[in-house]
Amino acid sequence: MSLNRFFRTKHKRKARVKTNIEIIKDRSIPRHVSIIMDGNGRWAEKRGLPRSTGHRQGVEIMRDIIETSGELGIEYLTLYAFSTENWKRPKNEIKAIMSLLVEYLVRELKTLHKNNVKIATIGDISLLPDKAYKEIKKAVKLTKDNTGLQVNVALNYGGRLEMVKAVREISQKVATKELNIEDIDEELISDHLYTCGMPDPDLLIRTGGDVRISNFLLYQIAYTELWFSDATVYWPDFTSEHYLEAISDFQNRQRRYGGVIVEEED
Repeated sequence: MSLNRFFRTKHKRKARVKTNIEIIKDRSIPRHVSIIMDGNGRWAEKRGLPRSTGHRQGVEIMRDIIETSGELGIEYLTLYAFSTENWKRPKNEIKAIMSLLVEYLVRELKTLHKNNVKIATIGDISLLPDKAYKEIKKAVKLTKDNTGLQVNVALNYGGRLEMVKAVREISQKVATKELNIEDIDEELISDHLYTCGMPDPDLLIRTGGDVRISNFLLYQIAYTELWFSDATVYWPDFTSEHYLEAISDFQNRQRRYGGVIVEEED
């Protein structure tokens, strides 16, 4: 493909995405979208490249999805970046992921802040490497008063450990008589999760072809709509067009929350 043809194709794709965004915005937009960004390593291996190359390409996709989310008017975007189980990966791969996180924040923080994006984290970030921890805290502090899209980056996060944390905190309050056992309900548990104060995800997207939740937001996704890409779409392949496809699919679903849809009589 010639350079001129490449830029023409890219321009057409951007125009098509912008048109689709306007169409989708005319219907109900999910307030909170969560994404399991799966397949970076497999994407690279399939091409005979180091797994770190897949993670680097994945960061670029994350940038596009954040931008598209802001244009759509989504309020919360939660990205599963590094799980509690990911520490089992090779040390070189973990180092590459953390380095890319730092690189992304250093490069993009000013733009994110300028675009009114709020950065937050879920998970125990105290166990991250020092440089990554400092850059994340810097990003959170700088953007804490922003009122646009809130991007929650799940780092050293696990859904089961999140619930263990909540149980421990509530148990401590019962032991000190700050709470009575009768006070414990679903709302109280939600108030002790990392996502306290946020609506539960309306839509969860997973790329890479695997159809499982992988210990992500286990309590919060009780009535979340799920969308899985096919096996050929790893996270580095995931475009804004795929993202809009998932949201369009969400808009065509009937959310019953365990009840039934009652049609009004004429």
